[in-house]
Amino acid sequence: MTAPERMSGWTRLTTGTASVDIVGRTKLWYIGFGVLLAICLASLLLRGFNLGIDFTGGSQIQLPANGANGAISVEQVEEVYRGVIGTTPETAQAVGTGDTASIVLQSEPLTPDQLVPLRDALFTQLQPLGADGAPSVGSISDSQVSGTWGGEVTTQALIALVVFIVLVTLFLAVYFERAMAAAALVALVNDIIVTAGIYSIIGLEVTPATVIGLLTILGFSLYDTVVVFDKVRENSRGLLKLTRRTYAEAANLALNQTLMRSMNTSLIAILPVLGLLVIGVGLLGVGTLADLALVQLVGMITGVVSSLLLATPVLVDIKMRDSRFRDQAERVAARRARTAAVRNGEVVEQEAPEATDTLATVSSTSRTAPAPRPGARPTGKTGRRRR
Repeated sequence: MTAPERMSGWTRLTTGTASVDIVGRTKLWYIGFGVLLAICLASLLLRGFNLGIDFTGGSQIQLPANGANGAISVEQVEEVYRGVIGTTPETAQAVGTGDTASIVLQSEPLTPDQLVPLRDALFTQLQPLGADGAPSVGSISDSQVSGTWGGEVTTQALIALVVFIVLVTLFLAVYFERAMAAAALVALVNDIIVTAGIYSIIGLEVTPATVIGLLTILGFSLYDTVVVFDKVRENSRGLLKLTRRTYAEAANLALNQTLMRSMNTSLIAILPVLGLLVIGVGLLGVGTLADLALVQLVGMITGVVSSLLLATPVLVDIKMRDSRFRDQAERVAARRARTAAVRNGEVVEQEAPEATDTLATVSSTSRTAPAPRPGARPTGKTGRRRR
């Protein structure tokens, strides 16, 4: 039993000597990603996004969560809002903890004739405390966001996304090759659709922080893909002249060699994001961190999975459309068939050795050449006797 065979599965995984057949299960990964993409696209088309006030425009009202009569709840604020305006606010949430806790309402654009009585009703019924600890109407703030400004934010976000994708595609095409750039772009588009689809399915509010987080995770996804592709390029260098392994096998070997690195990198990157969710959102109640942290968490998980299970299989499929790589795969299969036949004691027709097997052929010939007879005189120019 050889040394790699004596290793446990975890040891082989950590040392990059594992033999997990990832490329060989391409159809399984395609089906899984296809179902996930179909669900996300259906949600995006049928349900859409829950756009925040920065994109749609509207009014935002904020007041302290501490009042003269005790803590103020979100339900109390919503009840006052309904009593004055006659409708329910679009969103209402508590943010912060302790003395800094506050309640934020977001609604459709309100006119001054609506805002003034609303602020008076909130102060009269809830008595929110000011900075000096006494009830103060000045502790209730309001802001207006126009729909035009929200449209500009949406346009700028889309422009940033398109520019990012174009520049990344050009970089990959120059640094690697067009096939790798195309495969990386497929994985990138998958990450965008899945992350956006999950936001649509859950119904979370989309804010500028969400867009920033999305651009961040796209860079992380590409980093992991570049690491894998760099190893694929290293393993496939000069492959067309060899018959040891096919391009698919070289790519699968690269995945196994970088698998543990990708997992460790992803885990280390995800831990701080989990810290933002658990501490920032869960314990401190900073609701604005939820938009940034959640999109990063979803995007990082999607990015590492797509870089391993989608980008490389797509790359292999693109490369195998090239007749050179198909012919090389056939030569690998033919050589393995001849080797198996020889091991089974079958007689096979000898073919001309390849350029890469010249050394082995010479060594074999030198071993099988007949030994010279005792006392025989050497032949050739080097064996001539001096006169």
